[in-house]
Amino acid sequence: MIAPGFADVESQIWIWMMAMIRPGAAMVVTPVFGAANVPVQIRIILAFMIGLVATNTVSFDLPSDTAISLSNTIFVLGEVLVGVAIGFALQLGFSSVLIAGETISNAMGLGFASMADPQTGQSTPVIGQFLMILATLLLLAIDGHLMLLATIVQSYSALPPGYAFLGPELLMDMVEFGGTLFAMGLLIALPVGGALILIQFIMGFLARTAPALNLFAVGIPVTITAGLVALAVTAPIIADTIVRSLGMGLSQAALVGGGG
Repeated sequence: MIAPGFADVESQIWIWMMAMIRPGAAMVVTPVFGAANVPVQIRIILAFMIGLVATNTVSFDLPSDTAISLSNTIFVLGEVLVGVAIGFALQLGFSSVLIAGETISNAMGLGFASMADPQTGQSTPVIGQFLMILATLLLLAIDGHLMLLATIVQSYSALPPGYAFLGPELLMDMVEFGGTLFAMGLLIALPVGGALILIQFIMGFLARTAPALNLFAVGIPVTITAGLVALAVTAPIIADTIVRSLGMGLSQAALVGGGG
């Protein structure tokens, strides 16, 4: 016989498990938490802890049907959709850095030099890998990971479990925000890209004035050197633009967590 004090333990555990679906789905797609080198056990523990906090901020009832039923399926799908939308909003702002890195690498002639990205497990250009590391450090420096966790917890009040459905206007906002991803990536790459375009104009002028000059032997070292110097000089400007992009991602995640 179960002791009276433990009579509702099973139902409470089910509530915790259902509450951890939303943060668990967000951590799969969000930067830092969703990195390939982060153990799954860490994500499960964090999702469970967030679920504990969420159950103290809002109360909700589980579907009364069996585990495999239409109401339970809709409940789980709604939680997964909201969690993925919150994490994906921040991921969009974070991915603009990767676009900037690929743009700068191709302009410098380093598009062939790739490294394994621990965030995604895919190969990325070396400049893109450098900017991804910089963006990760900036995200942690501005407490972006804590803002994301706070957004997930606050979303339980605006979108209670069982009623977590995103409207068409909010989905359209997500699509439009995804369009700004490319604009922010080009804006991050603009300082270095502008300097490299000027170098290309100079090299083209030299090619016309000195046809005997071997541009492959001179142009590539000059372009790489100028790109590295420009990257070092414009690092503060690039960092400010990355923070702006991350802030846009966090704002969009908060908009999704607040139900639009």
